[in-house]
Amino acid sequence: MFEISDETLRFINKTCRGKKHIKLTVGYLTDNNSVIKIYNENGELDSSKKYHYEIGSITKTFTASLLSKYVFEKKLSINDTIQKYIEDLKEHEYYPTLVRLATHTSGYSTTLPLNNREYFNLMLGLIIGSSDMYMNNPLNMDFNKMKMLIEKNKLQEVDYSWKYSNFGTSLIGYVLGAVSGRGYWDDMNDFIHNVLGLSDTYLGTSNNNLRGYDRKNNDCGNWKWTKENLISPAGAISSTAADLIEYAKMNIYENKPYFSLCHKKHGNGKKKYDMGLGWWLLKKNNNVILHGGGTGCFSSFLGIDKEKKVASVVLANYRLGRNDDEKIGITLLESLQKSKDI
Repeated sequence: MFEISDETLRFINKTCRGKKHIKLTVGYLTDNNSVIKIYNENGELDSSKKYHYEIGSITKTFTASLLSKYVFEKKLSINDTIQKYIEDLKEHEYYPTLVRLATHTSGYSTTLPLNNREYFNLMLGLIIGSSDMYMNNPLNMDFNKMKMLIEKNKLQEVDYSWKYSNFGTSLIGYVLGAVSGRGYWDDMNDFIHNVLGLSDTYLGTSNNNLRGYDRKNNDCGNWKWTKENLISPAGAISSTAADLIEYAKMNIYENKPYFSLCHKKHGNGKKKYDMGLGWWLLKKNNNVILHGGGTGCFSSFLGIDKEKKVASVVLANYRLGRNDDEKIGITLLESLQKSKDI
């Protein structure tokens, strides 16, 4: 029987320390067996309770999965430019392709849709712990703002170096909604519920969601997302550990054939990562795919080794210290990998 290693438990205890309201859910999959454990600052809790978390940027992998489904269905090509689907863009200009958007190599700045000042204030607010930054979703964009930003940020037809871009993923979501004719929000909820069969995963936040807390243990509720907010494809999904483990399983066994398109290397990431569509691939072993996420007062991590058929998920209703969720998730994934070598 696999047991969570002492190293991972140390990270879990350190992460929970001093956080009065934390519900840290840690889940893992080995072959077809999944285990979910929940911790607070006093240790392990009853794991039969189900908690819904904002999963932030793990949403990007769902957006990329739907993109690859449409590629398989020949509704679009990853080499199409956005101009083909976004109405009224100026002609005779270069616009990025869907594959460049999905690999963060389009050239769009990390700050978008915020301007430099707004982005600086946001980062400062997160560093000093300003509760306003945690409570209110600063990422908002309607069609007019999207079009204005596309036209203002002129790009060249080159492979730019990797720059993480919420804006880029948002454009993919807009294109998917245009292709389906239903808009991203309805399109994605339909994909999640009726194609993937994940009943506890949805766009936005509901009354079921756990409330988030800042580092001073203040309640900061949940980020609000609406159908009209075109940044949704980059970070608006809520889910549970059980659903994310189920999602990991689908990616491992590729029971939807189009998932394989997301897992192939399509671009260079930074340092130790290559880029699939939406997913980060470990450079030294592209069978390992990962993504993390963070909204105002939530942190999340999902790591999968497709070859060893193991996965780890970490969900917290606090904005954790830099890489805390990743340390738990990666050490857990590494010990799961080792357990398969024995």
